Amino acid sequence: MISHRYDAIVQLIDGRQPACGSTTVVAVDGPSGAGKTSFADGLADVTGADVLHLEDLYPGWHGLAATPPLVAGLLDTIAVDGIGTAPRWDWAQNLPGPLLHVPPTRLLILDGVGSGAAMIRPHLSALIWVDAPPGVRKERALARDGGTYAPFWDMWAAQEVEHFTAEGTRHRADLVVTT
Repeated sequence: MISHRYDAIVQLIDGRQPACGSTTVVAVDGPSGAGKTSFADGLADVTGADVLHLEDLYPGWHGLAATPPLVAGLLDTIAVDGIGTAPRWDWAQNLPGPLLHVPPTRLLILDGVGSGAAMIRPHLSALIWVDAPPGVRKERALARDGGTYAPFWDMWAAQEVEHFTAEGTRHRADLVVTT
């Protein structure tokens, strides 16, 4: 049974053709703490989709700009029915970790800041922007990640502003969700 919360989104996705080979890719983008992961996981639950969490790929706290090329390369391989790969980021060691392998699938949800970047969009069947008020976002992010994120909040937020200003992601979204 499809949760009522996701009915319109499932209809949107069902009406789209795959743009990444045989894989339909949906990006869930927006600023940190907006509720992207909860939203993406809920959507995956009702659709049976696989989820790629970009937090597994960001190359450190300064790595937002480097992430879209990693994701685009991974999707380029999936688009030709190959298994996409990218290095996982080992946050504890602050170093690249083992490769993450993502095979073609019926439906893949990209969850994370930068998932709707221009270089990724050719592979997207839908782009969903998730947002919340700035104070709510910061409170959620710091509650979620505790003291680990706190020293990096301002730096990461500045990268987000630069990225979203350059990319115009929110204005390119097929759907905007406020949490």
